[in-house]
Amino acid sequence: MDARILRLNAAGQPLEWIDWQMAVCLYARDLVSWSLGGVVRKIYGGCSRLTGRQSYIEVPAILACGGGRLAPMRMVPPLSNPALFARDNHQCLYCGRYFGAKDLSRDHVQPRSRGGRDRWINVVAACKRCNQRKGNWLLEEIDMELVALPYCPNAAEYLALINGSRIREDQAEYLRPQFSRLSHL
Repeated sequence: MDARILRLNAAGQPLEWIDWQMAVCLYARDLVSWSLGGVVRKIYGGCSRLTGRQSYIEVPAILACGGGRLAPMRMVPPLSNPALFARDNHQCLYCGRYFGAKDLSRDHVQPRSRGGRDRWINVVAACKRCNQRKGNWLLEEIDMELVALPYCPNAAEYLALINGSRIREDQAEYLRPQFSRLSHL
């Protein structure tokens, strides 16, 4: 599987993951402002009639597009079970044990039936046993505790979460200084 390219705005804010085809299109349209990191892929084009040399584009791991202004950032990244389980390091935040994704579920710390919302700061990864035990109770009502506090990942953390093990070291090195102190990433 091909590595994904981290796209930033020109001010350096992380925006999204793109594939090498999109990166080549951005280069062809002269929209790349600057780039960082190692070469992910080298794409060859046609041969020059004058020189006989073949053209190519080296696609870097990180590229920035657009103007230098700060982009309006999505304040809350979309909540999904894969991103939630990655945020919680595939650990049940009640018993502390680690599980595969198929053995985890989304638990609402304050149950939805009691006014809890489906938001990052109210959900945790829970093994099915702990989720069933907790049920519709508040933690203090059944003497359960969280092993870590839920938090909303910022844009850099979210991009690292959704790319998982496919993130390159140069991309991780760029994103890591932007992680919050709560992050395990």
